[in-house]
Amino acid sequence: MSTPETMTAAIERTIPVAHRMGVRILEAGPGHAVASVPVEGNGNHFGVIYAGVQFTVAEILGGVIALSTFDAAKYFPLVKNIDISFVGMARSELRAEARLDEATIARIEAEAAERGKADFELEAVVTDAEGKTVATTRGLYQLRAHGK
Repeated sequence: MSTPETMTAAIERTIPVAHRMGVRILEAGPGHAVASVPVEGNGNHFGVIYAGVQFTVAEILGGVIALSTFDAAKYFPLVKNIDISFVGMARSELRAEARLDEATIARIEAEAAERGKADFELEAVVTDAEGKTVATTRGLYQLRAHGK
């Protein structure tokens, strides 16, 4: 089973741009993931965290949840679509969190075993250091069997 530390280290190899942003995995477990990104080095021209950084810290959760919930030797995650709403100014370290419930996990697992792939939706909330929501995402991801 992957730990938050090993997943954070894997980002350096698999998604170098997210590593350069400072994305860290804080929690990773079945159906649950939390990531963070620092404010330092991620600002834009008017003093808030760049929108692409906010998108990245939320989007990465789909892969983290898939890898910590399902058998990575059998399956890999991919993103098919993400919608993001920016709802507040991001001026501090950010935290992104997402969850899948047990029924959804069971459906994904059964469908992937039968068809070699399964789509799933995931909502993430990005908050600042004070706990205020600065962005929300709704993503369509896919769990896909290796070799399919």
